[in-house]
Amino acid sequence: MISSTSVWTFGGKEIELQNTNFKLKVGKMAEIAYEFSGGQAIVGELVQLSKVGKTDLPKRQSPNQRKYSEVRSREHLLLEEVEAMREAIKKRGGRHAHRDSTLILIIYRHGLRVEEAANLKWEQVNFASGNLHVRRIKRGTPSTQPLGGDEMRALRKLQREYPTSPYIFQSSRKGPLANDTIAGIIEKAGRLANLSFPIHPHMLRHGTGYYLANKGIDTRTIQAYLGHKNIQHTVRYTELAPERFKGLWDS
Repeated sequence: MISSTSVWTFGGKEIELQNTNFKLKVGKMAEIAYEFSGGQAIVGELVQLSKVGKTDLPKRQSPNQRKYSEVRSREHLLLEEVEAMREAIKKRGGRHAHRDSTLILIIYRHGLRVEEAANLKWEQVNFASGNLHVRRIKRGTPSTQPLGGDEMRALRKLQREYPTSPYIFQSSRKGPLANDTIAGIIEKAGRLANLSFPIHPHMLRHGTGYYLANKGIDTRTIQAYLGHKNIQHTVRYTELAPERFKGLWDS
């Protein structure tokens, strides 16, 4: 419990918090994060708070809680944007350029979540048949998906560069890339490609659904490809696809 009157130091300044009885419901490794802004203490987003007494503390608004429309006009990436990101990585060069470029390619082609990409192992790749076995998280439906020729070439080269780990996308320590590392790679690629809006990793997965829907692929097939349990999660892509309106005004 935080006492009803507590003094906290923020950036060398002391402020007194009054009437701030909170019962902390902390998860596994949750921690208390306080920020000092405009003379008010704001409770960090890592803490779940159940109010016990009256408090004058305002609720903190995380940057991630801002309306998406304030940051970007859509939540999916287009094929040309994904290609621009990969080219920007290659142009920048560096030790892990091929790994990072291949990472973006595989995530986009197979609609992977960050954790699914991090957990990919070579045993899931069948070079003989040209297939990738995709294991989904969040109770998603697994599937075996075809690999394109460019994917096969990229993966073979990657295997030659990183031959000692069971994980496809590995760190310098030969373990799997951390989720945060993958997110950082993707976000940086967006900046390198000079995209006009900030991106996040899940925009690649959304881009997969949008691309397939715009090609006229039926919703059930997209659902199976992305591993959605509930088809309502898939319908959003067909709703966005402009191709469904093509020809409406043709004579």
